[in-house]
Amino acid sequence: MFQNRLAKVWKHVSKIAAKQGVTCFRFYDHDLPEFPFAIDRYEGMVHMAEYKRRHGMTDDEHADWLSACRDTIAQVLDVPQEAIYVKFRKKKESRQDQYEKFDRKKEELIVREGGLNFIVNLTDYLDTGLFLDHRITRGMVREVAGGKNVLNLFCYTGAFSVYAAAGGADTVTSVDMSKTYINWAKRNMQYNKLFDDKKHFFVNEDVLEIVNYLQKDKYDLIVCDPPTFSNSKKMEEEFEVQRDHVKLLKRLLNACTDGGRIYFSNNFRGFVLDREAIPAFNVKDITAQTTPFDFAGNLHRKCYLIEK
Repeated sequence: MFQNRLAKVWKHVSKIAAKQGVTCFRFYDHDLPEFPFAIDRYEGMVHMAEYKRRHGMTDDEHADWLSACRDTIAQVLDVPQEAIYVKFRKKKESRQDQYEKFDRKKEELIVREGGLNFIVNLTDYLDTGLFLDHRITRGMVREVAGGKNVLNLFCYTGAFSVYAAAGGADTVTSVDMSKTYINWAKRNMQYNKLFDDKKHFFVNEDVLEIVNYLQKDKYDLIVCDPPTFSNSKKMEEEFEVQRDHVKLLKRLLNACTDGGRIYFSNNFRGFVLDREAIPAFNVKDITAQTTPFDFAGNLHRKCYLIEK
């Protein structure tokens, strides 16, 4: 059953990807309840992550089952076993340690998207360093970034920042609370030979604290993709995107120049934007417009363009 479904979706999605020149894409996303995986292609490699569930198997049975699923992927895609990276849950004390993999050492590779290079890590984290669902949104940012002062909040590994710099932004400021991600973002900028220490700034701070002190009318373009919920020890207070998005967006609009743009997205499934409470010239839901072919019907994030 898994083999048949996989073969069908791979033939369809890979054909579209080839036609569009996309080399990193998702081709299976929980298509069958019995096989709850998100499976992505990263050029010559495959990244397979299992969604959390109660499967009723012992650890040994589960490992054998996962190995059999990996064998099926290798057969359908005609790739070697070594090219498939599998993440599966184990009971660990630390949340960061919940996802393990099959006997792999840390391994990074460089992939291409939109003519740019990005460092991805298929071994150490559930997220690889490049969110594939924002491929179109990143392109939108590049198209309008020329001559702009850009602020990228919750910047993760800085893919939006790289696109903005490639689009000719005057300045790009990237902010994230994770030192690992800030360093990763800077490496991405450097790898693309775009880094200029007079134009590109990397700030390792709590975003929700930073937004309280942003200079008024400073940024022409802001990218903001906050977590659904956060209560890190580094933060002074917890954050819930549904409850707190209006307060956040008001502060960002204050930091925006007249006519400036905010690209705001989040992954909370039940998210409802409080349009009436947002003092913006224009608020447009661009979720459908920014959904790539490989996420059609399976994307639960929302994305908005907010103009001051």
